[in-house]
Amino acid sequence: MSQPIELPRWIDIGVLPLVNLGMALIVAGIVVAGIGLDPLQVITLLVKGAFGSRAGIGYTLYYATTFIFTGLAVAMAFHGGLFNIGGEGQALIGGLGASLAALAFAQRLPTALMLPLMVLAAAAFGAAWAAVPAALQAWRGSHVVITTIMFNFIASALLGYLVVNVLKEPGNMTPESRSFEPSAHMPGMHEALGWLGLAWPKTPLNLSLLLALAAAVGVGLLLWKTRAGYELRTVGFSPDAAHYAGVRPRRQVMVAMMLSGALAGCVAINELAGVQHRLLMDFVAGAGFTGIAVSLIGRNHPLGIVLASLLFGALYQGGAELAFEIPGFSREMVATLQGLIVLFSGAMATVAAPTLARLYARARRPVAPKPAGVAHG
Repeated sequence: MSQPIELPRWIDIGVLPLVNLGMALIVAGIVVAGIGLDPLQVITLLVKGAFGSRAGIGYTLYYATTFIFTGLAVAMAFHGGLFNIGGEGQALIGGLGASLAALAFAQRLPTALMLPLMVLAAAAFGAAWAAVPAALQAWRGSHVVITTIMFNFIASALLGYLVVNVLKEPGNMTPESRSFEPSAHMPGMHEALGWLGLAWPKTPLNLSLLLALAAAVGVGLLLWKTRAGYELRTVGFSPDAAHYAGVRPRRQVMVAMMLSGALAGCVAINELAGVQHRLLMDFVAGAGFTGIAVSLIGRNHPLGIVLASLLFGALYQGGAELAFEIPGFSREMVATLQGLIVLFSGAMATVAAPTLARLYARARRPVAPKPAGVAHG
C-alpha cells in the first residue's frame, strides 16, 4: 500500500488545489473544443461574466456566501472524523427556524435585535437537526453518511408540509410564507455601501457575506487555537488515541455535528433574510451538496474554503453569462466543468502530490559548493 504524501501545509492548501484546478480546466478545454467551441473564448467570457462588472462581482460574492457556510459545515464535521452529507437538510431546517423567528417577532423587534435572533434561530435549528444523526452515530453506531442523506429527504418533506399546510399565506397560490417585516431584512451590500457614500449596483449580495467571513475566521480559531478544537481534531484523527488521552469521542461527535449543522443553517440568513424575505420550499437549491466539493477543494481549511467558494460562485455566475452569450453553451456544460473540478480536487486530489513533493525537495536541497580551483604553476 502506498504511503500518503506529506506536503507542507502551504503547498497542501494553496498550491495543490491550484494545480488540480489547472488540470481540470485543461480537460474542460478539451471537452469544449470537442463540441466545436473556442476554449479561450469560453474561459474569457466566464471570467468576464463573473468579475467583469460590479454587478457580476455582486452575484459571484452572493453565491460564494452560501458556499462558504456549506463548505465550513462539511469541514467542521470532517475534522471530527465525520462526513456530513446532510448540509442540504440542515440548511432547510435552519431556514425554518429563522423564518419562524421572523414571522413571530419581526413586528415587535427592531432590526438590531431581529437579525441576531434570526441567526441564532437558524443556527440552533440546524444544530438540532444534525444532533439526531450525531447521536445515532455516537451511541448506536449508525453510519452518519446514511443518516444524514436520509435526513435531507425528511427535512424537505417536513418543510414542504409546514409551508403548504401551516405557514402559507392565505389567498396565495404559491407555496411560500407571508413576507417578512422590514426589520427581518438583511441589508443589501448596495444599501450598506450607500450609507458610506459609495455607489454599488443592486444585486442579491448582502451583509451575510460579512457573517460568512466571520464564521470562517471563527472556525479557524476554534480548530487550531483552542483546546476544544484540538480535542475535536484528535478524535477525528484517532478516536482510540483520543479516548486513551481522556477525550470523550461521543461528546466530540456531537459537538462536531452540531457545529456543522449550525453553520449549514446559516445559509438561511443569506437566502431568506438577505434576498427572498419569505420562507420558500427549496431555497437551498443544492448548495448543501456543493459545499462538499467546496470543502474538498479547500482542503477543509477555512481559507481554502473561502477561495473555493469564490471559484464556485464565479462558475455559477459566469456560467449563466455563458449560457446567454453563446447559444451552443448550456448550463449542463457548466455542470460538466464543476464535475471535472470535483473529480480532480476530490477523487484525484493527490495525483499531483508526488510531483510537487519531488519539486519541493529538490528546491530545498542544498547546493554542493564548487571545488576550489587548483593553482597551476
